[in-house]
Amino acid sequence: MRNAIIECAKRYGADLVGFAPADRFDQNDSLFRILPSAKTVIGLGFRVLRGIYRGVEEGTTYYQYTTMGVENLEETVMPLALINVANLIEEEGFEAIPQRKNPLILNEEGTTNPEVDYTDVVHGVTAEHQLDFLNCAVQCGLGEKSLIGSLLTKDYGPFIRYCFILTDAELEPTPLFTEKLCDGCGECIKACPGRAIDANGLVDSWRCAVYYNGANGTKNPFMPPEAFADFENRMDIIEGNAEFDAEGAKEILNNIYFYPPAKHFYRTSICGRACDRACYIHLEEKGLLGKSFHRKFREGEDWRLSTTQFVTGKREKEWDFGGKKK
Repeated sequence: MRNAIIECAKRYGADLVGFAPADRFDQNDSLFRILPSAKTVIGLGFRVLRGIYRGVEEGTTYYQYTTMGVENLEETVMPLALINVANLIEEEGFEAIPQRKNPLILNEEGTTNPEVDYTDVVHGVTAEHQLDFLNCAVQCGLGEKSLIGSLLTKDYGPFIRYCFILTDAELEPTPLFTEKLCDGCGECIKACPGRAIDANGLVDSWRCAVYYNGANGTKNPFMPPEAFADFENRMDIIEGNAEFDAEGAKEILNNIYFYPPAKHFYRTSICGRACDRACYIHLEEKGLLGKSFHRKFREGEDWRLSTTQFVTGKREKEWDFGGKKK
C-alpha cells in the first residue's frame, strides 16, 4: 500500500512523499485530537515552479506566482491529490483524513497571514485542531526548517508547498532529512523589502503583509506617484523603513490598491517571496540543490527602482530594472 500511495500521489502532482510514524510526535500534538487512532502522517510536497517566480525576479509580470504558485496549488492541485490518496487508503479499509492548511485560521494571536486579506483572518476558533504544518513536514522527512521557519527541500529549496493525510494505517516511515541546507547566511533577512525579519529569523507577520502586498516603491512598478499621500511617513513606507504596529499595518494595507488580488481571496504577492528567492539563489550558488537548470536563477544584480517619482509626483517614463530600461 505504501508504494501505491507514492505512485498515486505523484500521479496527481506531488513531487515529494514522506511518511512519519505517530511516535515521532508528542502525545499532546493536535494530530491526536484530530485522529486519536493515528498511526502515520503522510506528507505530500508540491514544487512551486521556478519559472513562476521569473516575472517577479525580472520585474515583468506578477500575477502568475499568486494564481499558479499559490492559488492553483492550494485550491486545485493539492486537494485533488489529497482526496485521491485518501480514497486509496480507505479502499484498503483504513481511515484517512486529508489535512490542507486553512490560510484564514492562525494559531498565534495578534498575527496575520500575508497571503490573504487580514480582515478574513480568524484566531482561536479551531486553531488548536490545525496541524503544525512545518513540524509535520520535517517529521515526514520532506526537508528541514530554515532560519526563518520555512521548509527547505533538497531539490526545490524553499520553492515548495505541502499538505498531509492522517491515517490509522501503519506504514513504513521515511528517514528524517539530515542534510544541512540552511547555514544561517541571513540572505533571506537582507532580501525582505520591508525589514520584516529580525536578526534571529523571527518574522513580523504584519510588516511581512504590508510589503508582501507591495508597499515598497523601489520594488513595485505599479505604485503611482501619489501613493500614501495622506501618510506623514509616506517616504519611510515607500522605502521600507517605516515603523508601525498592527493597527498601522492595517491602515497601510487599506491604502494599497496598486494591483488586483487573485480570483478567490489570495492577495497578489508583489515582493514575490523575496526571502525565498534569496534563499534559493544562495543554495544554488553553493551547489546544494539536487535539481539543476541550464541557467542561474539570478544573473547579475537584483533590480531596484528609483523613488524620484514619489518626490516629484510625476511618473517616470521608463523604469530602470537593474540597468535594463523598461
